[in-house]
Amino acid sequence: MKTFKVPEFYRSPIISKIKQFRKIQDPRKRDNSPTILDFGSVKYYVARHFGFCYGVENAIEIAFRALEENPGKRIFLLSEMIHNPEVNKDLTERGVRFLQDTHGKQLISFDVLTNDDIVMIPAFGAPLPLLSLLSEKGIKTESYNTTCPFVERVWKKSEQIGKSKHTIIIHGKNTHEETRSTFSRSAIDSEAVVIVRDMRDAEKLKPYVLGKKSQKEFEKEFEGKFTKGFDINKHFEKLGVINQTTMLATETQGISDFFKEVMVQKFGSETISDHYADTRDTLCYATNENQDATYGLLETDADLAIIVGGYNSSNTSHLVELCERKFPSYFISSSAEIVDKETIKHYDYSKKSILTTKNFLPNKKNIKIIITSGASCPDSLLEGIIHKLNTFFEEVKPLEEVLKHLEPA
Repeated sequence: MKTFKVPEFYRSPIISKIKQFRKIQDPRKRDNSPTILDFGSVKYYVARHFGFCYGVENAIEIAFRALEENPGKRIFLLSEMIHNPEVNKDLTERGVRFLQDTHGKQLISFDVLTNDDIVMIPAFGAPLPLLSLLSEKGIKTESYNTTCPFVERVWKKSEQIGKSKHTIIIHGKNTHEETRSTFSRSAIDSEAVVIVRDMRDAEKLKPYVLGKKSQKEFEKEFEGKFTKGFDINKHFEKLGVINQTTMLATETQGISDFFKEVMVQKFGSETISDHYADTRDTLCYATNENQDATYGLLETDADLAIIVGGYNSSNTSHLVELCERKFPSYFISSSAEIVDKETIKHYDYSKKSILTTKNFLPNKKNIKIIITSGASCPDSLLEGIIHKLNTFFEEVKPLEEVLKHLEPA
């Protein structure tokens, strides 16, 4: 796989050594068990896969190249390049400004833009109307378009099933940049598109597919989540499911299987291929690997889990969701949220609020901690967290001794 030029301050000697060891030990990526760092009084279970993915490293390389190649020019990002506060802070400190927030709210008017400005497209892509607007202003975005190739793969799948007259169901968060970008393209690819957030939304859509509820009810229940002119009496003859690449893989598969069964109920199994598109899985490889690695973490006997990433990071929130099934789990953005040995500030993604928890470390010897991160999180943040946690324990083994088992045989 291609390697990218990523600033060294995002790297970590510890994490790099872990990743290189696992790459040699398990080149086919068949072993999802964690790597163990045993410091004696504290033991870390480090996920098999985590951190920067191909698309994120690609975006970071392009963004820093834009800064290097355009000294003195105004440089803008359409919105956050990726969902990590540290990376976005690094860019803004170097002069990059955001035109919109993650929900599409305008921060800087497009009226101030000139054809001499640089506008970068984030890794999530951009809705077609915004790209057209920039083009009309004479701004070329091709050189600094950081759109993830795996997001573009979803768009190609959308185009493929749209051409065969399938109505497109997008499994995603309708306010997320990627889903908004995919929706704008799917609306061109297909006559009709609708977004479902989760299985609950899928179940709500079922009676409309089967003709058991009215157009008026549909428009009220799915307001803001379907294309103009959507006709439930016309557009539920052929379906196909695609997704926001960072959604929970098992949920996407469940939603796809659910709608296939709905169409079997409506048309029968003999002709299902005429009514339901086989889209398979359109999640990116990193989302799949990180989630599979998290299932590996669930096999451990850890005392708690720390998951690191931006609080608006969809893929990170799903790792938290998985860890919560078994462990007390703390979603943090950096070591700064670990206040002291007694206190941690962490994010509740379901309520979108910051919580403060006391006595998050159990009162026992030999504590076991899971540690992982989302696809947009620098490895350096995990190293900082490990170092900070280590200061809370006595008789911690030297790092060199702990890493000895990661040396080549």
